[in-house]
Amino acid sequence: MRIIIFGPPGAGKGTQANLISEEYDIPHLSTGEIFRSAIKNETSLGKEVKAILDAGDLVPDEKVVGLVEEELKDDKYSDGYILDGFPRTVPQAEAYDAILDKKGKTLDAFLQLVVPEEELIDRILSRGEGRSDDSPEKIKNRLAVYREETAPVLNHYKKQDAVETIDGVGSIEEIFEIIKETLNSK
Repeated sequence: MRIIIFGPPGAGKGTQANLISEEYDIPHLSTGEIFRSAIKNETSLGKEVKAILDAGDLVPDEKVVGLVEEELKDDKYSDGYILDGFPRTVPQAEAYDAILDKKGKTLDAFLQLVVPEEELIDRILSRGEGRSDDSPEKIKNRLAVYREETAPVLNHYKKQDAVETIDGVGSIEEIFEIIKETLNSK
């Protein structure tokens, strides 16, 4: 099963992706985790990404696509995976479609987590990760960047009839139950 979990910052993508990974025994590929690890380890990628994220911007498409394509070559992804934080732009989505086409694979589900903006801001401020972009102003900028650059990805996958909309408000368990019902009906 190949799944994309999609939504704005603070929607719960990482939390739900981890639960899906455990439930369906597929790896969770989070571009955010890869970037955070690189930043923590102060690699050249990490330093470059930190400067971009500190400004509240998105990492360039070609860098993200190359990173994901390289990672997906690992055999552990051959039976499926859940993508979290990718694709974030239409060019990334088109590049991902090409990656799947080359392998003769298809996307099984595109799960869109929907959460009101005020709830997103509250969640991000309360999660306490200590990210340099977790101030109200930077969060609003990230949400604006999301709406402008990332939301069009939704339309890309709607055209493929792949989008499943999930209400992202409720307990972690309630949301996960909805996701399982959705995936099990595919």
